[in-house]
Amino acid sequence: MPLNVQKNLPAVDLLKKEHIFVMDSLRASSQDIRPLHVVVLNLMPLKITTETDLIRLLSNTPLQIELEFMKIKGHTPKNTPIEHMMEFYIDFDEIVDSYYDGMIVTGAPVEQMSFENVGYWEEITHIFDWARTHVTSTLYICWAAQAALFHFYGIPKYDLNQKKFGVFTHRMNDPCQPIFRGFDEEFYVPHSRHTEIRSEDILKVPELKLLSESVEAGVYMVKSRGGREFYITGHSEYSPNTLDDEYRRDLNKGLPIQLPRNYYRDDDPALGPVVRWRGHANLLYTNWLNYYVYQETPFNIENIRNLGDL
Repeated sequence: MPLNVQKNLPAVDLLKKEHIFVMDSLRASSQDIRPLHVVVLNLMPLKITTETDLIRLLSNTPLQIELEFMKIKGHTPKNTPIEHMMEFYIDFDEIVDSYYDGMIVTGAPVEQMSFENVGYWEEITHIFDWARTHVTSTLYICWAAQAALFHFYGIPKYDLNQKKFGVFTHRMNDPCQPIFRGFDEEFYVPHSRHTEIRSEDILKVPELKLLSESVEAGVYMVKSRGGREFYITGHSEYSPNTLDDEYRRDLNKGLPIQLPRNYYRDDDPALGPVVRWRGHANLLYTNWLNYYVYQETPFNIENIRNLGDL
């Protein structure tokens, strides 16, 4: 997908080296196309890494996307230069009257805190509520999935005895769902989290549809409102070396960390990772954009406020 982003965003140069097609705003303005407007609320600590991971997946289908990055107003990130945040990120106040075809909310390093104790809980739940009337379809990832399920449906999260860390096989509960078009019967997803949601809680809520699970990793994908919201507990967007970086970081800090499962060739970090999830990740984002964003969003974007459940 030709992706319209600011020309000097660091991810652009990084992805051009991978031969990923990213269109800057100058070239995009010459195309007589109504682009899809997608906003990303990026809560991850390494903002530039997450930007690059998501742009990589949003960049390879024949529609044009206009991408914006949003930040939490009351939170100052520790691992991203303030200059980067000021140049490339907007506050919610700046877009509160805008409408978007799609929205992605990332994970955040706060999962071991109770939801109400997260410093920006009031602000982020306000954004969740706003998305229901201003966004055609929203993709909630990892902690954001847990947070949105708790906010909308009261689904609790549970602490794990040890970190769920590695690449795990998953199955589809309903293979006929458009989100699964082209998927293999089993597919791989990276996970990196200390908490979980449980299928028995999901199944008690008629408005929720449990789409995918893993024997080892548990609940993976939940849908609500006919696809206007997806909740995904894993990190399909991760680049090949992300779990390796996390593993070595925790080792260097002396934190308790297990070898990521099903990740290194022969379980040997010296041999590097085996990338098993790239095909699934591309299909996931392509299917979401096609079937739940592009085919469902109104041409007049302000009519999103009149959409019901899909």
